[in-house]
Amino acid sequence: MTDLDISGSDEGDFTVIRLVGDVDVSAAARLRDALARLIADPAEKVLVDLTDVPFLDSTGLGVLVGRLKAQRVGGGDLALVIQSERLLRNFRITGLDRVFNIHASVADAVAADA
Repeated sequence: MTDLDISGSDEGDFTVIRLVGDVDVSAAARLRDALARLIADPAEKVLVDLTDVPFLDSTGLGVLVGRLKAQRVGGGDLALVIQSERLLRNFRITGLDRVFNIHASVADAVAADA
């Protein structure tokens, strides 16, 4: 089991949540709780940075989808930063690449929002 480090910051109009480590069934509850704690308002624009996530399983995908739904219902949004072709493949296979806005970097996401 790899520990998952979760941190938050503000960049542009986004609340940026950076994940470092595997996002799997053992980390899903911690991720869900951290997202709820770090996102103060469902109307916020959130960016989850998966740059340093080598592995993301279906449980982790489920947590991200759940938070995306909560943000959109509240008038906000949740986008992702993904650089790994392996992770991008997971999103393409599941069709979630058409559900999430996916960016190559935090800077790209902030620039696209401006």
